[in-house]
Amino acid sequence: MRTTTTGYLIQLDGLRFVAVALVLVDHWLAEFNTIPFGPLGVTLFFVLSGFLITRILMVSREKTHGKEGGMGSYLKKFYIRRTLRIFPIYYLSIAVLYALNVPPVRDTLGWCLLYATNIYIAVNQHWMGVIDHFWSLAVEEQFYIFFPFVIFLIPRKRLVPFLIFMIILSIALRLYFHLADYEWMVNYVSMPMCLDSFGLGGLMAWMQLTRPQLFQKVFKNTIWIWVGLGGWILVVYWSKTFVEIHNLANEVFDRLVSSIFCFFLIGKAVLGFEGPMKKFLEHPVSNYMGKISYGMYVYHNFVYNHFHTQNDHPTLRVLRKVESWVPALDNSMAFQLAYFFLLTTCISALSWHFIEKPINSLKDKYAR
Repeated sequence: MRTTTTGYLIQLDGLRFVAVALVLVDHWLAEFNTIPFGPLGVTLFFVLSGFLITRILMVSREKTHGKEGGMGSYLKKFYIRRTLRIFPIYYLSIAVLYALNVPPVRDTLGWCLLYATNIYIAVNQHWMGVIDHFWSLAVEEQFYIFFPFVIFLIPRKRLVPFLIFMIILSIALRLYFHLADYEWMVNYVSMPMCLDSFGLGGLMAWMQLTRPQLFQKVFKNTIWIWVGLGGWILVVYWSKTFVEIHNLANEVFDRLVSSIFCFFLIGKAVLGFEGPMKKFLEHPVSNYMGKISYGMYVYHNFVYNHFHTQNDHPTLRVLRKVESWVPALDNSMAFQLAYFFLLTTCISALSWHFIEKPINSLKDKYAR
């Protein structure tokens, strides 16, 4: 495995950068792009989260299970660490948007505070403007509510059947809601319909911790990554053959096939890519961008979103001013992308160094 001396999996930060970059491209180029890079990026985050969270919980369970107060200690450690990592800039964003009266935060404040924006979207079957993207953070939080109990309470020999059940249940629910003719977003944002991604990540963690030789055998050959990528491309192509934009292919099967692709991609990164991929994933820039990727995901929609950003938004006013100074840059897609990316990166870097990193460092003090 490619790890630091502390056991940190080096190449996974590079994959976080890849995941957030896919989302940014999808949201910023929505006017032209028809390839579902954003959903692929979110799926990569989900499978990665399933792997890391299952791994953390399984190791923690071994240290606490069967001891007096073991479950309380296990849950306390997990929830403190997750809270310190995720809550600060999420609630900071909600507070700023509320103060500036950015719709629909004031009208949906309860949903935002409870990490339930995905439920709001599914129930009302419409999006939420600049906080659309918070649906995936809500899915993660809802997964964190029940999954620690699964890992602690289910006997080790029954964990794999349960993870397989999660995968099958997720696919079955997406198929049911598609055939029942619900709006496509119900399938897309509901936590139970994302469980195949988390379940595959969980299987990977189980394999690494309990069957290391099998893990090595499954993930050492990069051919399965190419097979997974080819499968995803075929599903995307299949989805384009339907008259309807949202159809059986992209509502039911896209997340499963993209999760399988991400499963093999992450597994290989855990073992360690060689060659050009290693250089990219372990490059200091890729690693740094991976570390600030959570902030990039949270803030990018506030910098620019094709569907929701108004013409008088400060980002666009500055952009137009620069283009008036340098006419050659007018309507340059490359310049606009670079500009949005630079703004998002700067905001995220400041957030990381002055908010996230200092708060994150408290984990060792309060959740050892």
